Amino acid sequence: MVDWKRKREAIRHYDRLAAVYDTLYGEEQRMKIKLALAAVPVTGSDAVLDAGCGTGLLYDYIGGALGLLVGVDTSLGLLKVAAHRSNRRRGRSSVCLVCADIEYLPFPRRIFDKVFAFTLLQNVEDPSVALHEMIRVVKEHFVIVVSGLKKSFSEEGLRCFLANAGLDCVFVEAAEEAKDIVAVCRRSSEVKDK
Repeated sequence: MVDWKRKREAIRHYDRLAAVYDTLYGEEQRMKIKLALAAVPVTGSDAVLDAGCGTGLLYDYIGGALGLLVGVDTSLGLLKVAAHRSNRRRGRSSVCLVCADIEYLPFPRRIFDKVFAFTLLQNVEDPSVALHEMIRVVKEHFVIVVSGLKKSFSEEGLRCFLANAGLDCVFVEAAEEAKDIVAVCRRSSEVKDK
């Protein structure tokens, strides 16, 4: 059963933080983005989903490198900041922002080449549902990059969680003081598409 009260509280929390989110967490988020993009470059032909896009920091790094970037978040406050950021980059790429729940993505199957989900899994009601939704909307040969807070996931725990969803992962080396584990995921060779 969906805990709508918890979801509404999370939305209100991030709406309140929207104006100061980058000040509080921007440095950590930028570090994860740089690590991820060093391991997973994007190309002009990629359709990319930024799941839990927050303030759209990813746009600063890949906004001009590809044709389509779709950011999804439940917080209208964060999306307003992301819209301001993407408007500054207008003309360099196509950025679409969608207010939606990651656990119920409003997209058809197999439309994205890459998904980036930074600091998302521990903030959703059911991380496995969110992960399966991300897998549902990616093409056959995909890359999903996720990060999990170390206080919520051990490296082995995150590996098992991702393996249970049919994903093989490689962890990206980060500084010891990093608060997150960053994983680059692909479909397991033994997993067949449903």
